[in-house]
Amino acid sequence: MPLSEMMWVEKYRPATMAELVDQESVKQRLQALLQKKEQLPHLLFAGPPGSGKTTTAAIIARYILGEPWHDYTLSLNASDERGIDVVRERIKTFARFADRREGVPYRLVILDESDEMTSDGQTALRRIMEENSAHTRFILICNYSSGIIEPLQSRCAIFRFQRYGEGPVVEHLKAIAKKEKLEHSGDSVFGAIYEATQGDLRQAINMLQAASATGEITLDSVRSVTGATVKGRVADIMSAALDGDFEAARSKMVELTRVYGVPERDFLKYANESLGGIKVPDLGKVISILAEYDFRLVQGSQPELQLTAMLAQISSLKEKAS
Repeated sequence: MPLSEMMWVEKYRPATMAELVDQESVKQRLQALLQKKEQLPHLLFAGPPGSGKTTTAAIIARYILGEPWHDYTLSLNASDERGIDVVRERIKTFARFADRREGVPYRLVILDESDEMTSDGQTALRRIMEENSAHTRFILICNYSSGIIEPLQSRCAIFRFQRYGEGPVVEHLKAIAKKEKLEHSGDSVFGAIYEATQGDLRQAINMLQAASATGEITLDSVRSVTGATVKGRVADIMSAALDGDFEAARSKMVELTRVYGVPERDFLKYANESLGGIKVPDLGKVISILAEYDFRLVQGSQPELQLTAMLAQISSLKEKAS
C-alpha cells in the first residue's frame, strides 16, 4: 500500500526505541535488557490504551529477529481469542517449535489485551511458558495488570506505561502535521485533540487525520470529529441507558465493541468517567452497578452478555424512579 494511502497511525508508527514517544523509564530499562537479548525474560506491558505498548512489542521483535520478524512471531489479540482452546492449540503449537536458523535466538508470542483472557486460559499459558522458555519468549500486553494472574506476573519483567501528558502528544501531532504539510490555526488545535483523547496517542493521531480532511486543521474541524471518539460514544450510551432507553443503549454498545473493537474493560472505564458530565439522580447506585460488572468481567464472564445486563440494570433505574 502506498504511504499516502496508509492510516497515519501506521504510517508514523515508531520503528525503533529511539523513535518511541516519551516513556523514558520504560525505554531505559528495555535497552538495558536488550543488550543481552539471548537472556531476555518474558515481558509484561501494562498501561492505558494508546501509550505505546503494542508498538514497543513490535520494536523488540524487529530488533531481536530482524526484518523477517513476522515469520517468527505469533501475535494474537487475547480479547478475541481468550479461551483455553486457543492457548492449547495455537499458542502451544507455535511455542513448542524450536527454530535453529542463524540469527533467530527464539520465537516470540505477543498477546495483546491479555488481561481479557479467562483464568483457565491464563493458567494453561503459564504451563506453556514454563515448558518452552528455552526457545520461546512471551510479551503479554494489558491495560490492567490486576487482570493477570499472579503466577504469570511472577514469570515476567513488568513494565508500566504511563498515560501521555499533553506536551509529548502535542509535539508529536505537530510533527505529523508538518510532514503532511497541513495548515493549522495554531497550537490550540492540537491541545483540543489532546483534551478529547486524554493521552491516548493512537486515538489522537486518528482524530488528527479525520480533522484534516480539507488540508487544514481548525478548532471547528476538531470539534466536528470529537463526537465520534470512543469516550463520546460511551457517554451517549450511558445517557441512553440512564434515560431508560435500553434498546438504543444496547445497539450502540454492540456496535462499539464488535465493529470498533473497544475492549469491554475500557468501555466500563469510560462509562465511569462519563458520569461526571451527566446528571445522575442516584450516582452511588450506578457506580455500584459498574463495579459489580467490572468484577464479573475480571472473573471471565461472557463480556457482551455482561455489558448488556449492566445496561439493562441501569435502564431499569429510570422505571423505578418514575
